[in-house]
Amino acid sequence: MLACLLALRTPGYGYGLLKTLDAAGIPSDGNTVYPLLRRLEERGLLTSEWNTDESRPRKFYRTTPAGSALAAQLLTDVTDLTTSLHALDGGTDR
Repeated sequence: MLACLLALRTPGYGYGLLKTLDAAGIPSDGNTVYPLLRRLEERGLLTSEWNTDESRPRKFYRTTPAGSALAAQLLTDVTDLTTSLHALDGGTDR
């Protein structure tokens, strides 16, 4: 979810998002991402619009202000968790 919210700060469509996530080292598939996009939109974390300018219509998604706020909070939580885990591990990098 966090990766989608971050990636879609710039508008994108489902297939492009899959490629973006894969390039970032987050492999996923359409069976996971497309339902997630719908749920995030239902919760007001993404907005969407159809682009019919090309031969094949595409639904573009964009992170809403509420989605951006949640992403910022989640990033903070991940950073805090990572710091705590490193402290438990003796502060070593492996």
